[in-house]
Amino acid sequence: MYGLGPKFWQELFLLITIVLLSLVSFNAVMRKLLNVEKKNLFSSHYVNEKHKKIDWMIRIIFLVVLLIGHFVNISRDPMDWIWFFEPWFLMMGLVPATEVARAIIEYKYAENRNDYKLTISQLVFIFILFFTLFWSDFFGMANL
Repeated sequence: MYGLGPKFWQELFLLITIVLLSLVSFNAVMRKLLNVEKKNLFSSHYVNEKHKKIDWMIRIIFLVVLLIGHFVNISRDPMDWIWFFEPWFLMMGLVPATEVARAIIEYKYAENRNDYKLTISQLVFIFILFFTLFWSDFFGMANL
């Protein structure tokens, strides 16, 4: 069968809803357990200036690698692209790198000693959720 199935959009909406609800629920429960205050969702909360510099260094390095990967892969046949220069793969490295840096800085400098535990638990939960989705073919949505 070519194209999208008849229930694709319903299943995708359900999957996104389940993933978002599980992330929000996990964060709420862990914040309560660890007694950590809620941070703004779409803001860059830096612990200190050192954290800000390290975070921006990581982002710039990933941006440079992304551009290099683009120019390397665009000059090759699409079937011969180098997989570790693909944007999806590089983005899977950016999130853990920035979150591990955040956890280290929080461990060293944060006022609340449980901040780094929350960051690490969120990262582990996201990895578990990602690999569960991947290994289950997105709960049967990706019938290849």
